[in-house]
Amino acid sequence: MKQKTKKSAARRFKITGSGKVLRRVAFGRHLRRSKSAAQKRRYSSHHLVTGPRARKIKRLLALA
Repeated sequence: MKQKTKKSAARRFKITGSGKVLRRVAFGRHLRRSKSAAQKRRYSSHHLVTGPRARKIKRLLALA
């Protein structure tokens, strides 16, 4: 039987063309008034997930 994609993981992570896993930076969605402009810029970026965590995420996305 085919493995199903976990939709909650599919909404949170993105796979690049080369197969790397990207995630959003935490703490950037609300209570932004008290944060500096530099912090807000940092929160809008994406970070790379590496190692065993990336493998586990790929398994959730039915890519492993």
